[in-house]
Amino acid sequence: MYLTSLNLRGFKSFASSTTMKFEPGINAIVGPNGSGKSNVVDALAWVMGEQGAKTLRGGQMSDVIFAGTATRSPLGRAEVSLTIDNSDATLPIDYTEVTITRTLFRNGGSEYAINGNQARLLDVQELLSDTGMGKEMHVIIGQGRLDEVLTSSPEGRRGIIEEAAGVLKHRRRKEKALRKLENMKGTLQRIEDLATELRRQLGPLARQADNARKAQVIQAVERDARARLLADDIARQFARLETDSHDEARLKELQERNARGLRETQEEMDALLAGQADLEPLLARSRQSLERVASLEERFRSLQQLAAERARSLARVGEPTGTDLPEEYRRRAQRARKEEESLKARATEAQDALTQATQARRVAEENERDITVAYGRLVRQQSEHRERTARVAGKIAVATSRVEALREEKTRLGDDEKVASKRHEDASHNVAKLEEEVARHGGGETGQDVLATEHAKNTQERIHANHVVHQARKKLSQARENVASLTAVARTLEKSIEPNDANAWARKRATGSVKDFIDVERGWEAAAENALAGLAGGVVVENIDDGIEMLRQAASQKTGRLDAWVLNSVARESTKDSSQDHSAFLDSVARRALSRFSQNENNVAVCATDVISGKNGADFTGKLAGTVLCHSLEVARELVECGALRVVTSHGDVLTQHDVSGGQATAQSVLATQRAYTDALENQRHAQTEVEECEESLRQAEEALQDARSREDVTGAKLKERDSALAAITAQLGAARDSVRSAQADMDRIAQRSQHVEGQLISHSEELETLRQQHEELAAQPALWEADLTKLESRREPARTAARQAREAETQARLAVRTAEERLRSVVGKADSLDRRARSEEERLEREVRSAKRASKAREEALKVEERARQALNLAHRLREALTQERTDAETEMGILKAQQNTIQVRIAELTKEERELADSTHRRELMLAELKVRLEQLETTAKAELGMNARTIVEEYGPLVPVPTDTEGETVPYVRKEQEERLAKAQRQLARLGKINPLALEEHAALEERHNYVSGQLEDMKKSRRDLLEIVRELDAKVTQVMESAIRDVSQQFGKVFERLFPGGHGKLVMTEPDSVLTTGIEIEARPPGKKVKRLSLLSGGERSLTAIAFLVSIFMARPSPFYVLDEVEAALDDVNLSRLLDIFKDLQQSAQLLVITHQQRTMEIADVLYGVSMREKGVTSVISQKMSDLA
Repeated sequence: MYLTSLNLRGFKSFASSTTMKFEPGINAIVGPNGSGKSNVVDALAWVMGEQGAKTLRGGQMSDVIFAGTATRSPLGRAEVSLTIDNSDATLPIDYTEVTITRTLFRNGGSEYAINGNQARLLDVQELLSDTGMGKEMHVIIGQGRLDEVLTSSPEGRRGIIEEAAGVLKHRRRKEKALRKLENMKGTLQRIEDLATELRRQLGPLARQADNARKAQVIQAVERDARARLLADDIARQFARLETDSHDEARLKELQERNARGLRETQEEMDALLAGQADLEPLLARSRQSLERVASLEERFRSLQQLAAERARSLARVGEPTGTDLPEEYRRRAQRARKEEESLKARATEAQDALTQATQARRVAEENERDITVAYGRLVRQQSEHRERTARVAGKIAVATSRVEALREEKTRLGDDEKVASKRHEDASHNVAKLEEEVARHGGGETGQDVLATEHAKNTQERIHANHVVHQARKKLSQARENVASLTAVARTLEKSIEPNDANAWARKRATGSVKDFIDVERGWEAAAENALAGLAGGVVVENIDDGIEMLRQAASQKTGRLDAWVLNSVARESTKDSSQDHSAFLDSVARRALSRFSQNENNVAVCATDVISGKNGADFTGKLAGTVLCHSLEVARELVECGALRVVTSHGDVLTQHDVSGGQATAQSVLATQRAYTDALENQRHAQTEVEECEESLRQAEEALQDARSREDVTGAKLKERDSALAAITAQLGAARDSVRSAQADMDRIAQRSQHVEGQLISHSEELETLRQQHEELAAQPALWEADLTKLESRREPARTAARQAREAETQARLAVRTAEERLRSVVGKADSLDRRARSEEERLEREVRSAKRASKAREEALKVEERARQALNLAHRLREALTQERTDAETEMGILKAQQNTIQVRIAELTKEERELADSTHRRELMLAELKVRLEQLETTAKAELGMNARTIVEEYGPLVPVPTDTEGETVPYVRKEQEERLAKAQRQLARLGKINPLALEEHAALEERHNYVSGQLEDMKKSRRDLLEIVRELDAKVTQVMESAIRDVSQQFGKVFERLFPGGHGKLVMTEPDSVLTTGIEIEARPPGKKVKRLSLLSGGERSLTAIAFLVSIFMARPSPFYVLDEVEAALDDVNLSRLLDIFKDLQQSAQLLVITHQQRTMEIADVLYGVSMREKGVTSVISQKMSDLA
């Protein structure tokens, strides 16, 4: 696995799309400082998931986006794509090439992609974690990273080893398991509390369920006795009806005769109608069949044409081509194998020649070096003598030139003094002239001018208008948020208003809800709902019969309790008047109690009928008459003392003269919720109006801001124009004043310089005479080394030529090796590729042969289809003619049937008249039996209401002829009415002794017991899950301990070896701060370079510190290799010797990993396989060029 390419677009200084293609081995990135080399390192770290802006040398993450230059505008996003060769399947993904892309938008949005598919940061981290690359990015050694490794804490160094060892994913799993344990702790406690509470509730509910079971047995006995008594009454009534029904026989006989005649006539009519009905479908089918046959005829015609065209197209399918290609590919593969063997032999010969050339070059260079050292020694002796002579001669020349220069300077200073005096006079005159012109333009120090004052005023108006716009936008945002909040509140209240019990089921069948038929004054909603005793959440029905029917359906469907208000009372008029008088009397009692109540000045209590009123035809006066509403029990008590008959509080407490009830707050009031919903809608409308007002205010503020900006721009332009003219004059005045000061300073300086030159001229003249005497003495010394120098000079040039020729021969041999290797790589695998191509061509020929056979067979089938379509077309034509005749016959028969129907219709009218006359006679007889039937219906209604059975069923199962079972199993006794009456009374007394029975206790007890069992099971599951998570944590600790022990041991061994290579004779080792705890231990570095006894890192030199950090990182690289490493100027602080040692390590790493090295060292560049030149051709924009070193060899 290695990096194949890196594409940068809009990342830092890479404004244009730039692609860097990497090669296995050492890839060197070079270029001047500030050209963008380190941006390549930042791009690699960023695309692999780096989240720290400071790590990327920025203040915030958006700093990685190209910020623009003087000639280029900023970009809106940065995108980096890293392509990795995964042929060895190092990454756990089914691709041989993996591209990771990261995109950052200037608005803060960020995207990741793997092979073009959108991914998460976690996906990228997990993909790279198995390769030893993680969030610490130890494979990327940027600038300052070496010192950071040494100065970091022991735990920080341990983190680098953890990342290389690949244990970070195990730590993430452990942290996830620990978070689950922490979250599970609270849930487990709540479930245990819930199980305890359920066990506490089971005891009382079990006793209630036992009473309910006893009550069921007694109720069954009571129901049986009542059913037998009622069945006896119904049987007696049936007997009376049977006795009085014999007189109806004669009327029934006449009715039957008439009915028989009418039935026979009707049967004839029905027969005719049936015949017509049978004929109509036949006629319709004939028409439909005719249409379908015509459609089929057209389809067969199209099928015949399509089959013919298909046969013609298949006839054009040809024979396979290119049959000789496979053999040609095999011949080329044989030639490629021979060429590969020949190139391997040439590569071996070239390598041997390179070894010989290298040895010859070393011998020639040693000879050249010896001659050069001897020659240099003689040259230094001669040069030292010449240097002394030249030094004296130079001093003479310098002294001579100084004397001459001083003389010339003395003359020049006299001329300069005259020029400076004239320049001072001219400059003084120009200053006076410019000062007068400045005063004319108003640039004096008399105060602010009108134009500047007006511009300042416009600026303040623009700032104020901008502030007003900001406040208007803020207010509009708040208003919109208020609308959204109120809308959410209204929706929530709307949902909470809807009932969820039997009333919800009944709303679809009722006239409406009670809350829609009632008005309550604000503040009294809760008390009003309590006064209505739960009716506020109920429904409204038209009459009491509708209400009773709903109660029956609710009971049969077990939907729960149903509350309904009846709009139309069934009471008689006299009863209504009495009821109204009674309601008025109760209200008068309530009002007298309120008048006696001394604390009602603040309206703490009101009469219910004063604050509650009906609407849409509903009247709740009868329900609320005599009821007083208040807010507290203290007020309720005083009202009862004042004579109030019934007092209801807002908390659900009810007080009368004889009883009290309540004691527990009720749920949210339906009426209060309805009021809150109405208020929420009103507030929403007001808030929406406020939004519109804010939008208008914002529009006006923006217009005002635009006007203020326009005025400011106008006055600013005028002020700028005036200031430009004044600035030009002021600049001229400043220059003139500078000229005056400069001229005066020159005059003073010339005077001082003249005095100094005079003294220097005397001193240097004396020094010149002394130097001339020294030079004459040195010139007289002989030169004894000229002969030896001439001899060495004659030997040096041949040695230099021989060394140069040896190096050239070595270079040519190296180039030959690289060329042979390149040619060998180009043909390796070519023969196998040609063999695969031959097999592919053979398979293609086979497919083409099979295709031709299938085409021939398909053409034969198409011809068969064409022939069958032609036959079907002829058959369809004959069938269409037959159907046309059939339709004509059916229409004739239909006319005959209609004529017969008209004749029978007259006979039916006559028989119907006779039937009505017989029915009148029968009705008169039925009136006599009506009284008996009314009594029977009452008994049947009682049977249905109390027992849920009809009359026949109850007589068959419980009649007087049915034996009565006893307590002894299998025994029965005859029915005796008196015994059954006593049995019924006894059962009723037993039920009374049991007291109030909870009919739902059995179901509640079973449900609670089931819930307790379920919660207990969940509790056990939670405990098991907790044990499993703890086991996972222990396994992960063991796994991390095992991996880290191995990693630390291997890294320590490698560190000792690498340190000795970088510091021959030195000693270094890694020490664990907590040897007994591998999970928490840190890593300390002990380094002792050769010749030193110090071990503390702070006492090492800069180069030694760099090499120690490199030794630590390289030991990690060797102990736990990664596919590639990025090194940013790590050798900058090293001398030539240490650099050589480091480069040897680079060559070792090159064998197992890919290296990306940013460097300024020429020797580092020489060992690279590829060079990347980074520069800024355009200011602020990075450009990259590349060169393979093998192409230059």
